[in-house]
Amino acid sequence: MSVLIAIPARYASTRYPGKPLVPLTGANGKAMTLIERSWRAACSVSGVDKVVVATDDDRIREAAEGFGAEVVMTSEDCQNGTERCAETHANLGAGYEIVVNLQGDAPLTPHWFVEDLVTGLRAAPEAEVATPVLRCDGDALNSLLNDRKHGRVGGTTAVFATDHSAMYFSKEVVPYTAETYAGEDATPVFHHVGVYAYRPDALAAYPSWPVGPLEQLEGLEQLRFMENGRKVLCVEVEAKGRQFWELNNPQDVPKLEEMMAAMGLD
Repeated sequence: MSVLIAIPARYASTRYPGKPLVPLTGANGKAMTLIERSWRAACSVSGVDKVVVATDDDRIREAAEGFGAEVVMTSEDCQNGTERCAETHANLGAGYEIVVNLQGDAPLTPHWFVEDLVTGLRAAPEAEVATPVLRCDGDALNSLLNDRKHGRVGGTTAVFATDHSAMYFSKEVVPYTAETYAGEDATPVFHHVGVYAYRPDALAAYPSWPVGPLEQLEGLEQLRFMENGRKVLCVEVEAKGRQFWELNNPQDVPKLEEMMAAMGLD
């Protein structure tokens, strides 16, 4: 089953303009842009037929081609990464059986997150989209709560049914818990990892659907699938000692660099 990884990247981010070209310094003291680190993460995934950067910006195209990435140019009309992936897949001939959206702000995504995601979608023929979720430990939950306390939109959380079909995604911390957790304590909160695997028919249909009220309120593209009755599968993944965080705000840069240093990631 052929697999394409597309890395959607846009320059005009509302929260963090120019984010794909922000440099991140690794454990060896070498700085690489966010988009290059995300591309390298994608290239480490096994069982993938092609990896491309999908953008509408020449600055990102030039940077990506400079470190050896294949680039697919898309229109400026794409409202989010899923729409950009749909256009990318169409531009490439729409011949892949699974399209993976590895968003360009998650350079710490371990290769097994994506590998487990593809395996999960293959094993669930009733699902049209799959996305990874990671159970928060106390430290991760506290980071999410701290972002919200200070008015920042940080990570996204997910709740799902016993068959792992998604029930909701939110930028608030859900489900509510009054308990306090510390360190490596397991919590009932799942951090949504910003990666998606789509079946091509659902991906091709996505741009034709109107933006629904939940997607509008939360600013979360995956809710459009759910608002149109499409099953989204949550695939639980394991950290295996790796720290994970996305770059959502400028304040996340030193956090990511500290994590890379602690894990010895160049």
